[in-house]
Amino acid sequence: MKLLVIGSGGREHAIAWRLTQSPRVQKVYVAPGNGGTATEPGLENLPLTDIQALAQFAQDEGIQLTVVGPEAPLAAGIVDLFQSRGLAIFGPRQACAQLESSKEFAKQFMQRHHIPTAGFAAFEDAAAAHAYLDARSAPIVVKADGLASGKGVVVATTLDQAHQAVDDMLLGNTMGAAGRRIVIEDFLEGEEASFIVMCDGSHVLALATSQDHKRLRDGDLGPNTGGMGAYSPAPVVTPEIHARVVREVIQPVLTGMAAEGHPYSGFLYAGLMIRPDGDIKVLEFNCRLGDPETQPILVRLKSDLYALIAAAVAGRLDQVEAEWDRRTALGVVLAAAGYPEAPRQGDVISGIPAPSEAVRVFHAGTHRTTQGKPATTAGTTLQTSGGRVLCVTALGDSVKMAQRLAYQAIESIQFDGMQYRHDIGDRAVNPRAVNSRPETPRR
Repeated sequence: MKLLVIGSGGREHAIAWRLTQSPRVQKVYVAPGNGGTATEPGLENLPLTDIQALAQFAQDEGIQLTVVGPEAPLAAGIVDLFQSRGLAIFGPRQACAQLESSKEFAKQFMQRHHIPTAGFAAFEDAAAAHAYLDARSAPIVVKADGLASGKGVVVATTLDQAHQAVDDMLLGNTMGAAGRRIVIEDFLEGEEASFIVMCDGSHVLALATSQDHKRLRDGDLGPNTGGMGAYSPAPVVTPEIHARVVREVIQPVLTGMAAEGHPYSGFLYAGLMIRPDGDIKVLEFNCRLGDPETQPILVRLKSDLYALIAAAVAGRLDQVEAEWDRRTALGVVLAAAGYPEAPRQGDVISGIPAPSEAVRVFHAGTHRTTQGKPATTAGTTLQTSGGRVLCVTALGDSVKMAQRLAYQAIESIQFDGMQYRHDIGDRAVNPRAVNSRPETPRR
């Protein structure tokens, strides 16, 4: 059978690669894909992004199942469109995707359904927002209400920084339409974790836990990014906390959405802040798999991903289980020069190691061109085309082993201006040496 994956990042490369491991899958189209999906066996890039054109392609080609990777098509209603044409697709409908596309909607939803989260207030008027800040204390968090590609969160350590963030978003239009309305939240401390599940409207299947690294530089310094690396599993999510998250966060989302007339089907990502005393609060929801969390999670998945998604689409998640590799998976993101503010494009990439059982490199901001040299595959040259370029992902018997394998693989990879962190996974190796982390945005 033929499948379709929507998106162009490392997450979509990992999803499509894992889907091809199913004996029932003949080919996976990736729309629009990247330089890695262009040459991955069993995959074919499809240069389409318009959701109407994608639906028509799926109908014309007899696509058996479509999986949506990024948030923008979900917010635009791609699932509603496909389902109206009788096409099988995995992802939440537009009404449910508001959990990610509007932070105010998500906060109000959590308030209605008693899901633990930070206190908040929402504003369109800058003067009202400033007055609210004047009555608060720092640190405090200012968020663009809409989708901002992981860049719409300011963790202000002083009230002056918070006031500046309000002016930037509401008056300076730095976030565009996403920042026309803002949410101001109480600051949370603790250890972050990514808790991702599959939902079929009634049932939940939890995926392996993970933890990512959002700051650009070692030691969690520098600007926030879409994510500079991740590892799975996350030791901070103990069996007790796992059970509590399902009971106090995930299940209330399904129950609440169903009660409001919008059964939730698709991936659901809860970004959590976990305090040392075990207190749990939701930072935000994403309505899809995280990036770069997906890469290590799917490297650990031993089950047939297509079978799991097909069961979810059919409302049978309670009849399947996911099997996981006992080893740790760790992914290190290699970013372009100038990332995250102004990533440079067009730098030639070389030295990517061939995939092995232990190490696999997923592409994100790459494309292939016949211009320039040296030639890489079939007369084309691989170049950077985005901020996060590659995710080097390794499996090891421990976090330290996975670290060693990933960083050894990175040694052969070259492109001008390449930047990456050298401490991905250190939180798990030596958690006592890592201080509590403030909230950071997700991609």
